[in-house]
Amino acid sequence: MIKQLLAVAALAIVTTHAAAQPALPAKLTSSGALFGVRENVQHMDISPDGSKVVYVTPGAGRSTAVFVADLAGGTPQLVIQSGGNPDRLNWCNFVSNIRLICRIIGQVEATGVLVPFSRLIAVDTDGKNTKPLGQQSSDYDSRARQFDGEVLDWLPDEDGVVLMARDYVPEAGTSNTKIVRKADGLGIDRIDVSTMRSTRVEPAKKTVDFFITDGRGNVRMKGYQPDRGATGQLSSRIEFRYRLPDSKEWQPFSNWQDRTGMVPINVDAGSNAAYALKNLDGRLALYRVKLDGSMASELVYKNDKVDVDNVVRIGRGSRVIGVTFAEDTRSTVYFDPEYQALAASLGRVLPNLPTINFVGSSADNNKLLIRAGSDADPGRYYVYDKAKNALNEIMLARPALEHVTLASVKPITYPAGDGAAIPAYLTLPPGKETARGLPAVVLPHGGPSARDEWGFDWLAQFLAHEGYAVIQPNYRGSAGYGDSWNQHNGFKGWQTSIGDVTAAARWLVTQGIANAGKLAIVGWSYGGYAALQSGVTDPGLFKAVVAIAPVTDFGMVKNEARNYTSARNVAEFIGSGPHVAQGSPLQNVEKITAPVLMFHGDMDLNVGVQQSRKMDAKLRASGKQSELVVYEGLEHSLIDSNARALMLDRIAAFLAKNLQQ
Repeated sequence: MIKQLLAVAALAIVTTHAAAQPALPAKLTSSGALFGVRENVQHMDISPDGSKVVYVTPGAGRSTAVFVADLAGGTPQLVIQSGGNPDRLNWCNFVSNIRLICRIIGQVEATGVLVPFSRLIAVDTDGKNTKPLGQQSSDYDSRARQFDGEVLDWLPDEDGVVLMARDYVPEAGTSNTKIVRKADGLGIDRIDVSTMRSTRVEPAKKTVDFFITDGRGNVRMKGYQPDRGATGQLSSRIEFRYRLPDSKEWQPFSNWQDRTGMVPINVDAGSNAAYALKNLDGRLALYRVKLDGSMASELVYKNDKVDVDNVVRIGRGSRVIGVTFAEDTRSTVYFDPEYQALAASLGRVLPNLPTINFVGSSADNNKLLIRAGSDADPGRYYVYDKAKNALNEIMLARPALEHVTLASVKPITYPAGDGAAIPAYLTLPPGKETARGLPAVVLPHGGPSARDEWGFDWLAQFLAHEGYAVIQPNYRGSAGYGDSWNQHNGFKGWQTSIGDVTAAARWLVTQGIANAGKLAIVGWSYGGYAALQSGVTDPGLFKAVVAIAPVTDFGMVKNEARNYTSARNVAEFIGSGPHVAQGSPLQNVEKITAPVLMFHGDMDLNVGVQQSRKMDAKLRASGKQSELVVYEGLEHSLIDSNARALMLDRIAAFLAKNLQQ
């Protein structure tokens, strides 16, 4: 059943292309529609010759389309589109000036289990000649091919050719042929996407989970989980191996588990070295490790406050030009003098857009695709021509908000109950930066192993636009602040995390920013859990609780994972003991006094919709005020402009009613 569903889902997108502009989202007639419409550019790339861009953009509702635009002018041309049920276009990149590779993602339901999938296709820039890049399916496949593979290397020296890691599925065998496919696992092929000829580079192996190349077509590293065993359950321990140049033999590199060991993130061909993250004094730092047999390592960069989380790459060969991390704001330290000077120059030219990212480049690196934004600017795309020293704006990330006054975001810290300084972001309504006694919303992030950053946030900006002071706490259990901040994660250490969340509300009141009688809490995913559990631990603190796709019961989280290879990891992350019941809002509904409003998609793979359905039923049975809105066919992020618009308008009305706005 799963195999057939995945085959149909993939076929739907492969055969869908047209020559007309897709339907635009519904007319923006409310604040919810202004902020709920999905970002106009979900992904963008520039052609090898620097003359065109390709971008993924939302259509009406949950639909998505890909357009190619000539930078010299003219109307963008539709390449391909999807309806979003179940398939959605995720990204498209140029593999040559006339051909694209696109990724489609989605999920289907089979016998009550949600199954995610992804497919890679090649398509001409005019929407013709669409071809799947994964292994061709067979009626005799012995298992479902959920994820057909990924592009490992864009081979900058070869036009229209990539290295692709493919998931090979063996056939179960037939009675009328002796030709039976036996390859099983992850292998690597060199594929010419114009002719679709492929050459095997690495044989398929079930024991390999991923590969890393050097950006020049050489497979240098692999990773696998040695503790999987016969059950196939994922493990938190990963083992990495590497190759010497011009060798096929694998040598030990490192292990990684619970932030211990070393995890490679890039291989640099020029220095024959890997960039890797390693724990140093409780925080992740960037190292360069020689791949010449010596394993000689040197510290490249560390930060005393936060984890280093990635390197910055440029070009089709993914050359490393810097390192990035987030303190109060995200920062990049450039190793490459040219890009260091260019970033500084762009900062002077775009002083109100301090968040500057190099998104892509032409093959000769003369033309750069740049995205720049800020807290009060959702983002703008530019093309910079080095030879002409010319910077041209080409597209807005959110044109619907171009003439809407947006709020400034201020990094702050506030004291938790035990005195710990909790980092957070404070967003005050435009024009009310000095106002006192405002209605306020605490907006905890999801995860919990994630964090909020300074910049544009459509949900926070919507709430500020509606007149609320908004605080986004990076409570203990958030990612990025090092080992000690992680505590026992936001589930095992829920009391600390939730205590930090409720302390944010009290701080707003003590500072005179908020009216104690007009406090609400809104959260998504783990943030939705935090909203509900705050209602359990601090009844009366919040006058309204909004939870989007919330976790409501720790035991249900473990039970939902039982059909997936992540079951063991999820069980370990949640843990066992009294905290499972004590920390679950579903088990403590009698303590909640505030009205509750929940939203959930019924195709949510991250948090099952039953979490909200059971919470709503139990609240109602206990005589509490509860409303639940279920979106048919939508997943965890509710990727549908119309659904988001209606949700925001419903939230605004709910808060206004219960905070007596």
